[in-house]
Amino acid sequence: MFDPTVFDNLKVAFENQLYDLDNVDEEITIVSRHDRMEMADMSREFRLGLTLRENAEVTAEICLEASLRDLADEILEAPDTNPGCRLRLFFYMTVESPDTECPVIESILTKIWTPPTRPEQTLQYVYDKQQKHYQNTVEVRFDRKINEDQMEDLPNLIDHILDSLEALTVE
Repeated sequence: MFDPTVFDNLKVAFENQLYDLDNVDEEITIVSRHDRMEMADMSREFRLGLTLRENAEVTAEICLEASLRDLADEILEAPDTNPGCRLRLFFYMTVESPDTECPVIESILTKIWTPPTRPEQTLQYVYDKQQKHYQNTVEVRFDRKINEDQMEDLPNLIDHILDSLEALTVE
């Protein structure tokens, strides 16, 4: 019989809570879902993208990753290991004036997501377009792995994501 891993359990917990916010509470809209196994290195990655139902200008994406080492340590019950998953959050939005908007975005996310590392913003634009606007991808990283011990923290994490979407939509 299949014994779910930490990755599988966290993925299902995220799905359950976020799809309830979409289908039952109608607070968000799920806009993307990717569940991948990288065959080259046998790692797993799950991504779920969402927007606020009232305003889809900013998209949030939850990214849960497990390496082969994490999966093997867990399945083989390796001693003195702490198997878990890496969690990263992404926020996608369009900015027109990076010099003024990016510091505001950083300030908003730093206040909501203390104490992780500084949010990293990556800007892209299409060259030779009349109208210049930039696609801003903001990544919030966490300095430790998560596992089932953090399962009860997921509702609070999701609330922070929704707070971030609301705050970033205002700007």
